[in-house]
Amino acid sequence: MSPPPDTPPSPSPSPQLSADATPQPHGPPPPATNTNTNTISGSSVLHGPSVQARDIHGGLHFHIRPEPPRADRPVPRQLPPVTALFLGRDADRRILDELCTRPPEHTSRIVVVTGLAGVGKTALVSHWLHEHADSYPDGQLYADLGGHTTEGESSPASPGTVLEALLVALGATSLPADTAQRSALWHSVTSELRIAVLLDNAFSAAQVRPLLLGTAAGLTVVTSRNSLTGLRVDGALVHRLDGLPAEAAVEFLAVGGGPRIEREPAAAREVVRLCGRLPLAVGLASAQLALRPHRSVSALAASLSHGQGHGAVDALRVDGEAVVRTALDLSYGLLPDTSAALYRLMGLLPTNRHDLAMVTAVLGGDESASDNAYRTELAVQALVEANLLQETSPDSYRLHDLVRPHARRLALEREAHEEPGERDRPLRRYVDWCLATTAAADAVLTPGHRLTAPGLSGETAARTPFDGPDEALAWLGSHRDTIMDAVRHCAQAGWYTSCWQLTDLAWALFLRLRPTEMWVEAHRLGLGAARRAGSRQAENRMLTSGAIGLRNAGRYTEAEDWYRQALERAVSDDDVRQQAQAVSGLGHLCLLTGRLDEAREHFAHALGLRESIGYRRGAALSRRRLGETALAAGDLLSAARCLRQAAAELHELDEMYEETRVLAVLGHVLDARGEHEEGLRRLREALNRFRAGDARSEHWEARCLEWLGLSAASRGDAAEATDCYEAARALFRRLDPSDAQRLDDRLRQL
Repeated sequence: MSPPPDTPPSPSPSPQLSADATPQPHGPPPPATNTNTNTISGSSVLHGPSVQARDIHGGLHFHIRPEPPRADRPVPRQLPPVTALFLGRDADRRILDELCTRPPEHTSRIVVVTGLAGVGKTALVSHWLHEHADSYPDGQLYADLGGHTTEGESSPASPGTVLEALLVALGATSLPADTAQRSALWHSVTSELRIAVLLDNAFSAAQVRPLLLGTAAGLTVVTSRNSLTGLRVDGALVHRLDGLPAEAAVEFLAVGGGPRIEREPAAAREVVRLCGRLPLAVGLASAQLALRPHRSVSALAASLSHGQGHGAVDALRVDGEAVVRTALDLSYGLLPDTSAALYRLMGLLPTNRHDLAMVTAVLGGDESASDNAYRTELAVQALVEANLLQETSPDSYRLHDLVRPHARRLALEREAHEEPGERDRPLRRYVDWCLATTAAADAVLTPGHRLTAPGLSGETAARTPFDGPDEALAWLGSHRDTIMDAVRHCAQAGWYTSCWQLTDLAWALFLRLRPTEMWVEAHRLGLGAARRAGSRQAENRMLTSGAIGLRNAGRYTEAEDWYRQALERAVSDDDVRQQAQAVSGLGHLCLLTGRLDEAREHFAHALGLRESIGYRRGAALSRRRLGETALAAGDLLSAARCLRQAAAELHELDEMYEETRVLAVLGHVLDARGEHEEGLRRLREALNRFRAGDARSEHWEARCLEWLGLSAASRGDAAEATDCYEAARALFRRLDPSDAQRLDDRLRQL
């Protein structure tokens, strides 16, 4: 079955489709309010209007027009979890406090925390931001920029991809494809917010710059192994984090060493010195002592010292990496067999997000499902206990940046002694789990989207169960990188059928969450894989669904080429439904580029094809497109006729979301034709549906509010028009700057 046609172009608030407006930058929030006589210290932050004067005589009154209620916005709290034990960083916390009280030299406050790998940059900043959560009531966001990836992995995260995740976390549902436009939207969305953003593991200043806030009320904290000197020109203040103070490091070692530390203080200080006072290394040494309660501290110090006698000792001793490697080897050597095998497997996988369900599938086993899950959980807990694995959320884990290459090296060394194909076995299980679970989500979210042939190679893999569409969509959102990593691996490994199948099964992810860059990349790989697999049906599916991604990215020429390739193959195969999908896609491109006569011809052709095979849903969507084309041409009578019929057909098919979109456009058309009572009734009904339930959509909620405001303005009701425009603008500010700018213009014209 072909993917359903994608979202229609948003009809303008007038009978003509409007052009995109240029996003306008928003200034910082207003200064703070202080109406009392106070002594204000240099670290105080005021919010609202204030008066600075020597003497004031008589009454003083502020007349402030209340702002319209801010639309419901999520308040994300995304900071990594912190541990109760956090030693030796009081001085660093005071430095961060002092840096953040300095007046910002530029629009936003930026603090860079730099230092060696394993020195505890993320832990320090996470603890510090958790302590100051009340200062950022609009949320605390987190993004891993992937600045130091393992050899063979993808490059650091692109600013466009990171901006997508940040904007979605703040409630954005419609994102521009271009990174510069996303950055402009980010500035607009955050212009009035008091938020903190932790950009972890940054690679360069250029990677960070598009992600900076545009308001002095917020704070951006960046961690990196590099100094990011280039950010100083943006007003960044830099703090270099060194190892733990010796006393704190010894105290940390005592967590696992207990009374042995007091009995051998000199040996404890030597272990700390050999560990470079890096929290990661000291934690591993502490775990060694905990796992071997009868081992002396001096024996541990001797092992660490002996380990430094191999390899490029001097070079590695400077930055502590040799000590970490030695400590990791020691920790690995003490693991139970199952945990050691899991550790190596995690190093081989192309992802660094490890769920218990996925890890259980990768490990495999001949026992019952419950016994396998229990065995895996014990293996995971042993890795966590040994400080080799970090828990990032309930039942989700990751390997530290320094630990992961070590695990991979051990896996590759062991592979040399294994039978051919042994390395591929866990990777195959990983891909099968991705296939099976993505298929389960697809079945919940888009039940009409089915693979006909061949069958899934991962049908027998353990699937993650879903309790309804919300849970399925949440899983796709949190595992989008895992899925994309699997698609890339399949393309590289020559597993072509799995590559295009996984891309195809992720349709609900692309349709609902719209990760533009991933959409295009996955379908490029999927198209190449389908051709290498010799599957014509798969090639057609990749072309049509991939063309939608290209269209959303603004790459109209390439999207048209993909649609035409799909149409040529569908005609050759006598696949009428696929022909209609390709023709409709070509019509949508014509509508977006103002070629209305061509658009009308394409949509009428697609309608005829769909009616000829009894595809009622597709026929209704074609009528909706014809109605939108008539609206763009100013033919309101034809638009109303097409939209009425489409709404009735979609209602019979119980297509709530699509019906509600048609209902909104129809209401706007009827109101523009002078049928105000029915038009407003339909618009308000659509507005209520878009605010909650199966048809929930902030974009369409804002569109309905704008149309209601336009109607009020035409009747001379400036007060109602103002309320509607302001409510729509509040939503559009976090969705699309050009739409928000259009609302600003409408408000000025009242």
